[in-house]
Amino acid sequence: MCVGIPMKVVVSNGFVAECEGRGRREQLNMMLVGPQEAGTWVLAFLGSAREVLSEEEAARIDDALDAVEAVMNGATDMSGYFPDLQDAAPPKAIN
Repeated sequence: MCVGIPMKVVVSNGFVAECEGRGRREQLNMMLVGPQEAGTWVLAFLGSAREVLSEEEAARIDDALDAVEAVMNGATDMSGYFPDLQDAAPPKAIN
């Protein structure tokens, strides 16, 4: 399983950008998404930006990663981690 990390572009230098997210800063290859302006959110995996994200998408992914970390530390109450799913109807079954 691959886990991407949402990171915000801090300094853009064409196809390389300094990005930060989840308490770390790293240089990302931007070849897959093209040059992005400072302030843009991207999904990072293995040193490359794989997808451009909206701020809302980045926040949802961060919440999910927080939930995974909490479970790994023994938490059992996930109610605060997925506010977008709290009141959502369950998906319909595909027949």
